[in-house]
Amino acid sequence: MRIVFIHPNYRSGGAEIAGNWPPAWVAYLTGSLRTAGYDDITFIDAMTNNISEDDIRKQLKALKPDVIASTSITPSIYAAERLLEIAKEEVPDAIRVLGGIHATFMFKQVLSEAPWIDAIVRGEGEEIVVELMNAIRDGKWPENRREIKGLAFLDGDEIVATAAAPTIKDVDSIKPDWTILEWEKYIYIPLNCRVAIPNMARGCPFTCSFCSQWKFWRDYRIRDPKKVVDEIEDLVVNHKVGFFILADEEPTINRKKFIAFCQELIDRGLPDKVKWGINTRVTDILRDEELLPFYRKAGLVHISLGTEAAAQLKLDQFNKETRVEDNKRAIQLLREADILTEAQFIVGMDNETEETLEETFQLCWDWQPDLANWAMYTPWPFTPLFQELHNKVEVFDYSRYNFVNPIMKPEAMDRAQLLDRVMHNYRRFYMRKALLHYPWRGSGFRRRYLLGCLKAFLKAGVGRSFYDLGKNNYWGPQSKDKVHFDFDMSRKPAAAQIEDWESNADRAAQAAARRKSKDTSFKMPADDPSQVKACGGGDQQMEEV
Repeated sequence: MRIVFIHPNYRSGGAEIAGNWPPAWVAYLTGSLRTAGYDDITFIDAMTNNISEDDIRKQLKALKPDVIASTSITPSIYAAERLLEIAKEEVPDAIRVLGGIHATFMFKQVLSEAPWIDAIVRGEGEEIVVELMNAIRDGKWPENRREIKGLAFLDGDEIVATAAAPTIKDVDSIKPDWTILEWEKYIYIPLNCRVAIPNMARGCPFTCSFCSQWKFWRDYRIRDPKKVVDEIEDLVVNHKVGFFILADEEPTINRKKFIAFCQELIDRGLPDKVKWGINTRVTDILRDEELLPFYRKAGLVHISLGTEAAAQLKLDQFNKETRVEDNKRAIQLLREADILTEAQFIVGMDNETEETLEETFQLCWDWQPDLANWAMYTPWPFTPLFQELHNKVEVFDYSRYNFVNPIMKPEAMDRAQLLDRVMHNYRRFYMRKALLHYPWRGSGFRRRYLLGCLKAFLKAGVGRSFYDLGKNNYWGPQSKDKVHFDFDMSRKPAAAQIEDWESNADRAAQAAARRKSKDTSFKMPADDPSQVKACGGGDQQMEEV
């Protein structure tokens, strides 16, 4: 049986300005399928290779697959749906499958607008996709499809969702097939080397209102650090990877295992061969102050911090419960440990003003991170925060839900003003860094890395790909009156999806009422410096069991 995986061709001028990121999803699914005996698997990376629809047609005609599968995050959903529509036109007898986080939670919307999709894999896909392929291979599709857990599909006019599949308890049993990727294509521009995105843990024990990690993976599971390093060693030795970013939302959650992971890297001499970066929380940096030099010794050179917002009001709305002064202290500690810091800010909420954006810039410059990123608030349509704000959402063109387009309109600004002020922050920050800091401060690796980051920004800026600026007709402050976002306002939520949102909102309201009626616990004052909050509002870090 011939299986073809296709990665959608979608770019927005966001994270991809730093290079071409390897689509790890296909390695994990291919690894499970190969273990199950499937060896006729082809991968088409339409994004990295910028493959046109005409070329996709030609390749599908030549391959004549039995199954065609794609994936989708929210902004790439229409590109993924279109790929599978082309598959129906060119190889109509092939089974068309879609997975990914957007399709998992928005399957009613997807099946309503793309009825040519035969099956949606909901959630963690390694075990589900094997059971699905077995049914197709054995001639039991579509007759037995209701017996396969973790699927959604159309049966006539009925949208069917089977029972959720259990999560994979033994995450160390998952063996990705990294050979499916063309590694020479995946280059990290700042260091001009091959880049990988391995996975240390799945899930998150915390429940930030804007995040979807904890919803998608459901329960938190972490791998044996030695097995993770085995995988990284394979990537370095056999695929010549020189930089990796742990895919985890927060790999430092389990402090004990993160320390063991770093020690294993050191013991094998890997920090001399590969550098790496992570995303994590301010609270974890404060917790691990004495360990930061050890982390740097293990090759950790770049940390992206979820500082989220300068105004405490916004921190509270996002349920982060960190304090502004914590952010400054964390950045200072990382700088002292010679770990580059990237501060992440969320802008564009309904209470955003020119004054709050200026405040954000001034605080950012006071904190002095090495890099800064101002991301437009994007209300993932399957998160709790969206349930709270959905009456204010005007744009349902999901292709623009990419953190660079202002989906939400602040009450005191129009979208063009918001974009212009955000670009004003970017211009000031990176011009000052380029002139005063990057070429002159530090030496060796730090200087080379920061100049490489500057190169990536300049390349994207000159090419007008950064932040969708070319698409939005933004050329600087003089063009702010000519900016046009061209959202597809004809895109609307399907009736079935609206019903799903309403029932979820009702359940959430009922659960909140139950929690409130039972909550008699004493809460420390928010300004108590001893109360370092965890992501999601908990008052403790994860226990080291």
